[in-house]
Amino acid sequence: MAGMDKLVALVNSFASAVLSVGREVGLNITLNKAKVSQGIKVEGVCTAALIGVVGVGSRGTVNIMLNQDGFDNIIKTMSGGMIMPSLGDDVSMSVIGELSNMIGGRALVQSALGTVDVTPPQLITGDAINNILKEGPGMKSFTLPFSLQPSGNLYLVLSFKID
Repeated sequence: MAGMDKLVALVNSFASAVLSVGREVGLNITLNKAKVSQGIKVEGVCTAALIGVVGVGSRGTVNIMLNQDGFDNIIKTMSGGMIMPSLGDDVSMSVIGELSNMIGGRALVQSALGTVDVTPPQLITGDAINNILKEGPGMKSFTLPFSLQPSGNLYLVLSFKID
């Protein structure tokens, strides 16, 4: 598969996985297509799940980044309201880790790129988290913003280098 085709397959697969997995776990989630952009453009992020993507001829990162309302919405929805969202709580963070695992696995299946694998997510919390990966030769970054109802934002930040 040519480099650009592989890049398109990865971006589309991860975007589709966020939507399909999100809906399966009960989230009302929508891609804001008009705000999809090259580069890294996130606002008010308080938690992130970082997934490494490695394979023959490709490598990169996938960041699932959430603002506070998005974090709260996901924890409440995925736990059926049984877990009170808290950035300092291991159980709340494990919910985000599980969502990230589900998205990563689904994206790999959908992409049909058998030579690509994902790492377990690394979970990060804090005020105003920002992805500072710089684009270098061959590295391309994209931000895909999603809206959660009744409130919240999820940003899918993809950075890939395809050889």
